[in-house]
Amino acid sequence: MPAYVYLLANKKGGTLYTGSTTDIHRRMEEHRAKVVTGFTRRYSVIRLVYLEQHAGIAEARYRERCIKRWNRAWKIELIERCNPEWYDLSQRL
Repeated sequence: MPAYVYLLANKKGGTLYTGSTTDIHRRMEEHRAKVVTGFTRRYSVIRLVYLEQHAGIAEARYRERCIKRWNRAWKIELIERCNPEWYDLSQRL
């Protein structure tokens, strides 16, 4: 089953959140509806700005942990390589 690593932002150059899931559509709905209390709800981080697919959840979680250890500049570079305008990619799913 495919799994995904994703980065969310509240605006271009704004607050970032890194996560992983096996169901990106459901997860984005949860973020937008602010169902789960926590970081993304508190900072309204709901714009999907980066997404990568993996073969399984173990690989996706490993990649998520790696990205979470990166400094902010590296995360921004990763986003801007694929999505320089920081468009909400969830509109294209």
